[in-house]
Amino acid sequence: MSAMPTDRLQRFIFDDTQVRGEIAQLQDTYQHAIADHGYPLAVERLLGELLAACALLTATIKFDGTLSIEFRGKGALKLLMAESNPGVGERAQRLRGVARFDDDALATIEEPTLQALAQGGHVVITLDPEEGQRYQGIVALDKPSIAGCLEAYFAQSEQLPTRLWLATDAERAAGLLIQKLPEDNPQAQGERDDDAWDRINHLADTITGDELTGLGAEQVLHRLFHEEHARVFDPAPVKFSCTCTRERFGRALHQLGADELRSVLEEQGQIETQCHFCNTVYVFTPADVEALIDNPDAEPPTVH
Repeated sequence: MSAMPTDRLQRFIFDDTQVRGEIAQLQDTYQHAIADHGYPLAVERLLGELLAACALLTATIKFDGTLSIEFRGKGALKLLMAESNPGVGERAQRLRGVARFDDDALATIEEPTLQALAQGGHVVITLDPEEGQRYQGIVALDKPSIAGCLEAYFAQSEQLPTRLWLATDAERAAGLLIQKLPEDNPQAQGERDDDAWDRINHLADTITGDELTGLGAEQVLHRLFHEEHARVFDPAPVKFSCTCTRERFGRALHQLGADELRSVLEEQGQIETQCHFCNTVYVFTPADVEALIDNPDAEPPTVH
C-alpha cells in the first residue's frame, strides 16, 4: 500500500444521484493529538476515530465557528472529545482532541471496546457559530462503535441518512462518510437514480480498516466506486491547531476571584495551568496574578 498523503479532506459526489461523500485522512493531526498524553492504545485508537469523524462532520456543515463532539462515558472512559474549526478558502480545517479516563478501571477491562470502556453515557454534538444561536444535540452512547453512535445522531437530529466508516492504525486515522442529500439539493445532477443509496452503501461496506488508513483518497475511491460516476473536488487541508492562549487562561483564572487566586499563590508561589489539548503550560507569577485581578482583559507579561 502507498503512503498516505498530507492530512486532507476529499469531497466527492455521485452524478445522477442524491449521494455525496468525503474521505478524511489524518497523520500529523492524529500524532499531534496523542503526543505526550500517555494514552493507552485503545484510547488512542478511539480518539483517532473521533478526530476523523469530526473532520468529516465539519465538512458537511457550512458555518464559521466551532464544532465539538463529546463522548461522555460512565465507565473507565470519562471523556472522548474532538473539536474543529472549518477551513475557509485555502485555510486548513483546524482540528484537536482530548481523552480522559480512569487508569485503574481501564486496567481491569480485558477487551477495551467502546462500550466496555464507556459503560453507557451520552454523545453531545455542539455547534457554536461566531454569529447566531448555539445548537446542541444529544444521543445515547449505546452503539458498539463511534460510527454507529454518530449515525444514530444523524438519523435522530438531521433526518439525513448518513453512514460512517472509521479506522486507525499506529500512525494514521481515517474516515469515510456517505450521505444522502435532500431531494431538491442542487448538487445532484441528471436523472434520478433511486437505487444509488443502497448500491453505494453496499460498495462502501466492503472497505477494510487497513485500506482506509493505508490507501490514498483516489485509491479508496477507485477501489470502492470505479463503476460509479464520482465527481471529485479539490482536496481541502486539515491540521492540528489548538485555540488556547495565555489571555484565555488568564480570563479563566480571573473567574476564580481574588481571594482564591491569592490563596493558591500563598500555597504554591505561582500558578501553573496546562492546556488539555496541546499540553502547553502557562505560568502566572504573583505579579501576573495581581495584574489579572486588577485588569482581567490585560495579557500578563510572563511567557510560557
